[in-house]
Amino acid sequence: MSAPARLKRAVRGPSVEERLEALDWTVLASELDARGCASLSRMLTPDECSALAGLYASEAPFRSRVVMSRHGFGRGEYKYFAYPLPDLIARLRHGLYPTLSSIANRWNEAMRIDTRYPGTHEDYLQQCHRAEQLRPTPLLLRYGEGDYNCLHQDLYGDEVFPLQVAFLLSEPERDFTGGEFVLTEQRPRMQSRAEVVPLRQGDGVIFPVHHRPVQGTRGIYRVNMRHGVSRIRSGHRHTVGIIFHDAR
Repeated sequence: MSAPARLKRAVRGPSVEERLEALDWTVLASELDARGCASLSRMLTPDECSALAGLYASEAPFRSRVVMSRHGFGRGEYKYFAYPLPDLIARLRHGLYPTLSSIANRWNEAMRIDTRYPGTHEDYLQQCHRAEQLRPTPLLLRYGEGDYNCLHQDLYGDEVFPLQVAFLLSEPERDFTGGEFVLTEQRPRMQSRAEVVPLRQGDGVIFPVHHRPVQGTRGIYRVNMRHGVSRIRSGHRHTVGIIFHDAR
């Protein structure tokens, strides 16, 4: 059975929409404010994870492939999905956006940034397309032994949505070792702070694309964020990244 067929067959139990609705967004928003990231436990089933990872061997779902070492991004590779996105990816992107847009608007207000984001992802994509950002950005990443992802930010044009989500499709200690998800935070006139986010198969992590607000003794200030993946010590690791702005 092909990976796309397995992906359709893998949808059992609560729907993606029901899983998203069951999340405690008050707690998640508080974690984002306090730590700069928030974890979504067991959001994807093992079958869904396996089916998504299996798409990597196909060509049809994707618009391009990037080998990281050719560009100084690290080691490993990833593929950007083409439109139309696979159903599960599209539903996650569509379903996560409304609540994240409310958090993004609150953050921008706190950081005195004028940009505000519409309530639906369809309306936001229209903004991206008016800015000539037409290419979809959700991606599937594959790492093998010795691979890693350098600290970076996923900026693809002037139109940038401040939050993104990554889902781990492989099981640590079974499918791979090493390969921790890492965030760094550069505060003004201070040394960088690192955050390692423990994830299991099917877990997601919400994190900033570029910067976030932090409460200081003299008010709220802006800190710069980067993310990456530490070296894979053995096995193979697959991840899906959900980025909400499109690319030039």
